[in-house]
Amino acid sequence: MRLFLAEDDPILADALVTGLTKSGFEVDWETDGGVAERRMVNGDYEVAILDIGLPTVDGLTLLRRVRMLKPSIPIVLLTALDGLDNRVAGLDAGADDYLTKPFEFPELEARLRALLRRSQILPPSVQQLGKLKLDRAAQRVWYDTVPLDLSARELAVLDILISQRDKVVTKEQIAGELADDSTVDVGLNAIEVYIHRLRKKLEPCKVNIRTVRGLGYLLECQEEGA
Repeated sequence: MRLFLAEDDPILADALVTGLTKSGFEVDWETDGGVAERRMVNGDYEVAILDIGLPTVDGLTLLRRVRMLKPSIPIVLLTALDGLDNRVAGLDAGADDYLTKPFEFPELEARLRALLRRSQILPPSVQQLGKLKLDRAAQRVWYDTVPLDLSARELAVLDILISQRDKVVTKEQIAGELADDSTVDVGLNAIEVYIHRLRKKLEPCKVNIRTVRGLGYLLECQEEGA
């Protein structure tokens, strides 16, 4: 999930890039408002964080210009100015949310998650079940914004199951699809091992791989309303 960050404070920006990357975002960072405008207009981003006090082109101007061309991208404004007039100006310029400095990183994460839930913007390569997302193009899996550590085979098995959600998938189907992408034959016993490992790793994600006796496996979401 690509995120654009426009922030001219290198210490804060470095901390944000580190934290957001650990949370599963692919972050592009720029310090200059004019350069940020060109990159945002020409790039493909799911969400953006803009500091108001940018050089060349200030954050509010950048926000207005980008909003005209990219009306759907969720944007969070960062600023040291916390007066009511400043907040109103930021929201009127097109911001979806507003965060004053200093702030705690978990709050920023929560606001980003809320914006992404409301926007429901997902790249075409992303499969989603509840808060579990799998990006086939990037070969990454994350729950909410927390990345999961899966092996290549575990990720491939999850990809098969999530693409066949609400359907029972047999071990033979899984083995066949894995064999299509590999020069090594995959035995049915190996499929059981992958399922066992994957099931353990998905336990905190409110996603379960149910064994349907005599048939195969069914991926289920345990979150309400999913």
